[in-house]
Amino acid sequence: MHRKRQAMWFAVLSFLLASCGTAKQVTYFQDIRPGSDDTIRVVSEMRLMPDDKLSIVVSSKNQELALLFNLPTVSYRMGQASTTSTNTNGQVSAYTVDSDGEIDFPVLGKIKVAGMTREEVARYVKGELISNNLLKDPVVTVDFLNLYVSVLGEVSRPGRYALDRDKMTVLDVLSLAGDLTIQGQREHVYVLRGQGGKQTSYELNLCSLEELYASPVYYMQQGDVVYVSPIPMRKRQTTVNGNNVLSISFWMSVASLAMSVATFLGLRYAN
Repeated sequence: MHRKRQAMWFAVLSFLLASCGTAKQVTYFQDIRPGSDDTIRVVSEMRLMPDDKLSIVVSSKNQELALLFNLPTVSYRMGQASTTSTNTNGQVSAYTVDSDGEIDFPVLGKIKVAGMTREEVARYVKGELISNNLLKDPVVTVDFLNLYVSVLGEVSRPGRYALDRDKMTVLDVLSLAGDLTIQGQREHVYVLRGQGGKQTSYELNLCSLEELYASPVYYMQQGDVVYVSPIPMRKRQTTVNGNNVLSISFWMSVASLAMSVATFLGLRYAN
């Protein structure tokens, strides 16, 4: 009887300790200090890379002349193409950066844009138009069109999400994915980033605001992959194929077996 009581108290204590540990693991920014000033790592803006798509729209007081420097919008109907120089339905024609990091711009020809920011591209095109006496008062607007990140693992809505502004943080992206599930490890969030022809992996700790701000992947770049790993208990709940959670009937069978073993041992000790 004494052994049974000891076993029961040990089980209760283990449950309480596990509960405390779990609560600590799911709390974000545990080192936050209200009213304090935390320094965020300064990063450069997103820069163009091969295969990126961008729109460049040139406008001027002389709109007819400005149209010469804008890509036409092409629509296909039943095997025939119709081309217009104006955009009446909100569509934007895109430039695709080739493998050499260049785009073919109307009149100006090949322009090296790889490694440039949106502002740098706009400034360069405007300068070329003015210096070549092509337009006196051009207004150049540049937008990235296909910037995205992928979010996988223990989040509510895994998928691919667009970067709709130059500086989006990993917190913004996780918010788009519906936040981490309760089974996601806040201390082990991984970011895969392509750099210089190779893939580099980084680990983030969402429980520490200081560590998060200091990370080079706090700000997202195009093509980043964010992966939230599951907690150990979640891993143990999965089958060999790693996809299906073990059924309730399985755990009921395990519990029934455990009770049968406990009853057998109790009877044995009683005798």
